[in-house]
Amino acid sequence: MRASRLLSLLLLLQTRGRMTAQQLANELEVSVRTIYRDVESLGSAGVPVYADRGPDGGYQLLDGYRTRLTGLTTDEADSLFLTGMPGPAAALGLGAELAATELKLLAALPPELRSRAGRIRERFHLDAPTWFREPEQVPHLTAVADAVWNQRRIEVRYHRWSQPQRVTRILDPLGLVIKAGHWYHIARSQEAIRTYRVVRILEVKSLTDQFVRPAGFDLAAFWTDWAEHFEADMYRDEAVVRLSPEGLRRTDYLLPVAMARAAHDTAGPADEDGWVQATIPIESIRHGHGDFLKLGADVEIVKPLELREAIAQTARDLTKIYDG
Repeated sequence: MRASRLLSLLLLLQTRGRMTAQQLANELEVSVRTIYRDVESLGSAGVPVYADRGPDGGYQLLDGYRTRLTGLTTDEADSLFLTGMPGPAAALGLGAELAATELKLLAALPPELRSRAGRIRERFHLDAPTWFREPEQVPHLTAVADAVWNQRRIEVRYHRWSQPQRVTRILDPLGLVIKAGHWYHIARSQEAIRTYRVVRILEVKSLTDQFVRPAGFDLAAFWTDWAEHFEADMYRDEAVVRLSPEGLRRTDYLLPVAMARAAHDTAGPADEDGWVQATIPIESIRHGHGDFLKLGADVEIVKPLELREAIAQTARDLTKIYDG
């Protein structure tokens, strides 16, 4: 355990540069006193680590020192080949770099780990896009990614849902996220951090000035928070429905995840025929109409009455067609 921690400490200093004892302790989840002992042990082993005192001080390695020791465990080596994403990497223009990196990694691994990596590639494959949908064509993805990497401000023409639909924005590009095959661009615009669909970017112009990233900005944390609010904002209405046993089961396959989850979570006790009543969020009457029609006669809308009548009218129209 201690040997693994010493290696982790060494690699942290190698990849991040100067770090304080408290920062190292937080990363490795140990006490500051333990960090002091570990740094002393590294020094005794010949690792050129030294300390700078003062408010801006910390531990760092002698300039130019790099260890060739990776210390990869079997599980860690396996995980590297399970995280390969050839599709997104190619979309970012990094397909060749990814292949070259994997070759170098394979060459550096000991024979037993190399053979395991080959078996993983033979047995596991990641296909990120959702079913029944062609991968998005995102012609400006590479340009946006380059701006993200180089912290370079960009000017974009963007197609949005609301009026006016085509707008021009000056953006500070902070990051890219791929979700279910869709690329999203996280950027700062007029001091507000917003999310943009990359596929809706019509033009990109790289500007000469760079920008400073917001202090403490965490892309993963921002995305998690934004996605939660996005889902909550989508479902602004709700419907009370009755579901047959088959209808409740089919919600998992025919309704969006948030609606299916609510159907199970709010389902009351079954009546003598096995039907249950549940409260399900909907985006709107129009969206609810389309969603609940998928369940056919295995759902009854109790309220709102507007939705109930819309379903009833569709049933009457279908009867006219098929009874004839």
